[in-house]
Amino acid sequence: MATKRSAGILLFRRGGNGVEVLLVHPGGPFWKRRDDGAWSIPKGEIEPSEEPVAAALRELGEELGPAPEFDPESLIDLGSVRQRAGKVVEAWAAEGDFDPGQLQSIEFEMEWPPRSDTQATFPEVDRAEWFTPEGARTKILAGQAPLIDRLLERLDQDAESAA
Repeated sequence: MATKRSAGILLFRRGGNGVEVLLVHPGGPFWKRRDDGAWSIPKGEIEPSEEPVAAALRELGEELGPAPEFDPESLIDLGSVRQRAGKVVEAWAAEGDFDPGQLQSIEFEMEWPPRSDTQATFPEVDRAEWFTPEGARTKILAGQAPLIDRLLERLDQDAESAA
């Protein structure tokens, strides 16, 4: 079986409190009561003929709704990580702002409750929130945590180069 591949964007902003990153909480009944270790960067599966960066940009819009638009040339390549279940996530970072109150995630259907023959609709993402890097490391899926460190390293390198 082929390894599942996803692509996503780690959105970040800079302010008086330093760098903050945007994470999303998965929707649906399985994630409803999970918090620490359940959040993610906005991401999704790469279609067979799709370029990973195009998938990442598409997923940002699908999961957030009115997501900021970016020139693909301005994205910061964060490489890939392998999650616990084996899925590989290719990621980029982009500087921008998003109001979590404007979240408009696409929805999915599934049988709920199980074995009920009833289809229920749930948002793919039920919450989005800005976190400090320290707070994000607590919230994010363990396999994606290195993406936060890679972003901070890149921002530090860019700051040193500019100095």
